[in-house]
Amino acid sequence: MYVSSGRPESATEAAVERPASGVGAVVTGNVIALGMVSLVTDVSSEMVTAVMPLYLVTGLGLTMLQFGFLDGLYSGVTVFLRLVGGHLADRFAARKQVAVAGYGISAVAKLGLPLVGASVPGIGAVLAADRAGKGLRTAPRDALISLSSSPQAQGRAFGVHRALDTVGAFTGPLVAFAILAAVGTAYDAVFVVSFCVGLVGVAMLVLFVRDHRDPIEHRPGWRDGLRLLRDRPYRRLCAASAVLGLVTVSDAFVYLLLQHRLEIRPHWFPLLPLGTAGVYLVLALPLGRLADRVGRRRVFLAGHGVLLAAYLLLGGPLGGVGLLISVLALHGVFYAATDGVLSAAVGARLPASGRAGGLAVVQTGQAAGRFASSMIFGALWTAWGPAGAIRVLAGALTVALLGSALALAGGGRGRHDGEQVRDVR
Repeated sequence: MYVSSGRPESATEAAVERPASGVGAVVTGNVIALGMVSLVTDVSSEMVTAVMPLYLVTGLGLTMLQFGFLDGLYSGVTVFLRLVGGHLADRFAARKQVAVAGYGISAVAKLGLPLVGASVPGIGAVLAADRAGKGLRTAPRDALISLSSSPQAQGRAFGVHRALDTVGAFTGPLVAFAILAAVGTAYDAVFVVSFCVGLVGVAMLVLFVRDHRDPIEHRPGWRDGLRLLRDRPYRRLCAASAVLGLVTVSDAFVYLLLQHRLEIRPHWFPLLPLGTAGVYLVLALPLGRLADRVGRRRVFLAGHGVLLAAYLLLGGPLGGVGLLISVLALHGVFYAATDGVLSAAVGARLPASGRAGGLAVVQTGQAAGRFASSMIFGALWTAWGPAGAIRVLAGALTVALLGSALALAGGGRGRHDGEQVRDVR
């Protein structure tokens, strides 16, 4: 099932070449290896993500407008680097090397957090470096997942990867909670442990993941990447992901909204992401399989419909445990139905030689939308309060979802969301 030709060069490569037992013949060992790398890396990153909103808002006293800017920076700094990472990975057939660089930058950035202390500009610079690493690595990593899977099993492969990734997302907040329970509000301890765990993830990528090599004559340039935009369904996916990203509230704001509505105590705050991660973990593979059967665009749009339901609950009268469980569950369903499913829908349409770059274009549009969304939501919260802000976003998401559904309805046919775009040569 693995698309590479030729004999593996080592025992390790041979191991990742074979389908993983117990998961299904369509999921290769390389996908599992990439999933394990993401698992460890997410333990590292989610340790920081779980405590950062409370650290910035409660610990450093940032306003919601200031937090919205930093939160937007956290997402938006990846915008252009996703394009750079995707282009370099395709142009030099070096998807693994670019991914290693990205994972390494993010790991080292964690060590910068205890060094800058309470300096808001310093924290902004460190967060930018961390997200720069994510921007470089995401498209090459997703391209390796896609190239390690058959066209018919893209959703399943990404579902397996995202499920493993979410194990890390589930574990990270628990580790952060345990550290803070032991040392109080000494956030530096969380940041140092996160750095050490991140280095383990980089080592696993170097040792256990196999790259996909293209013949030299198949390596595209910038102009070749732009030719992918001639494919109408691909263009529509790019536009829909960007527009829907613009009306997607960041995870940090979702958890801050819950904390505000329910008056959750600070030491419990790092556990909120566990609700999202637990549902995501359970549903990532089933919804990936469903997307392969009924259509990836349909599942992607349905996921945003679930997100709209979460918005309505956050802006409505429901409170207490019912609000907490419902919002976290819907949030997890949203991610399970959209994150890997979007990459699967896009990857299935792209030629192998331009897959990282093509994925990067879609991911860049989505990241740009979410960058603007965080700043807009922070401003809305400041002006109209949390309830008013989320109601405005709910209305905007309704309009965006209807428009995206109409646009994607004509974007290609077939069980697997259309035929592959012709090679860029």
